[in-house]
Amino acid sequence: MEAFASKHEALTAYTSVEELLADSRVDVVFIASPNHLHAEHTRLAAKAGKHVLVEKPMATTVSDCVDMVKACKANGVKFGVGFQLRFHPGHVEASRLVREGALGEVALVQGLLGSGVRGEVQRELRTGLREWWETPDMVGNSRSMIGSGVHCLYDLEFILGQTVVEVAAITDGQTADAPLENLASLNLRFSGGAIGTMVCGSRMPDAMNDVTVYGSNGRVLLKNSSGPALGGSLEVTSEAVNTVVSYEPDHLALAKWQIEGFNQAISQDEEPRASGMDGLHSVQVTEAMIGSAKTGRTIGVEMIHV
Repeated sequence: MEAFASKHEALTAYTSVEELLADSRVDVVFIASPNHLHAEHTRLAAKAGKHVLVEKPMATTVSDCVDMVKACKANGVKFGVGFQLRFHPGHVEASRLVREGALGEVALVQGLLGSGVRGEVQRELRTGLREWWETPDMVGNSRSMIGSGVHCLYDLEFILGQTVVEVAAITDGQTADAPLENLASLNLRFSGGAIGTMVCGSRMPDAMNDVTVYGSNGRVLLKNSSGPALGGSLEVTSEAVNTVVSYEPDHLALAKWQIEGFNQAISQDEEPRASGMDGLHSVQVTEAMIGSAKTGRTIGVEMIHV
């Protein structure tokens, strides 16, 4: 294990989760295990008194999410979810502009988040250590929404300051022959009255990561800025503000700021910018997407209080 730790420039390495959690030097754990293990690992970490930052999706079921929030509350530890776009300066600025009324009354948002390979009609299945991504109950009964769509979803909610309350979805999956989708198109209604559309998937010819917010006095376009790395641009056209800001590509910046933000939440005893309740809600919306795609009906999403 010492050789493994040295290879990856780590202070130490462990042979099990239990060994890691028994180390008194560890104050915080970042859980990036396969999706179906997030709940178990979070409960173990909370019981050991460790603060928890968990990769999205928070868990594969809403009931597991509720248990995770309860476990962290019961053990007095902070609980955050890896929604790194909430640390992208363009998205933070867009949220501020909406909150301060620079766009007027916001009625419509659009999100597009996806990737693909030109000429590829059938997506290549994951194998080896990533094969669990092809197993519905391990991944969370969704592929594109779980893998990329949740980034767009939580970002739209963050910018608007509203939560999704209704979902109507069409996908190319959620059937007996194709239980996991590669493309998903969602119509959304938000708690403050705005409506929106969101498309995510892995069958696009190029990476597409755009968010547009339309208000009565202008619009905001976040162009190529919704991927896992810092980059893209912010374009604001309104009665009050007209500007274009570009962001130098940096593959580590968002991850760094996310960790720094979580450390700040611990040191200042405040709620993380992306909390366990935010993660729970994103899984609720994912389950609603799955239910809508299967039934052809609009599915309501009610806020859960834990």
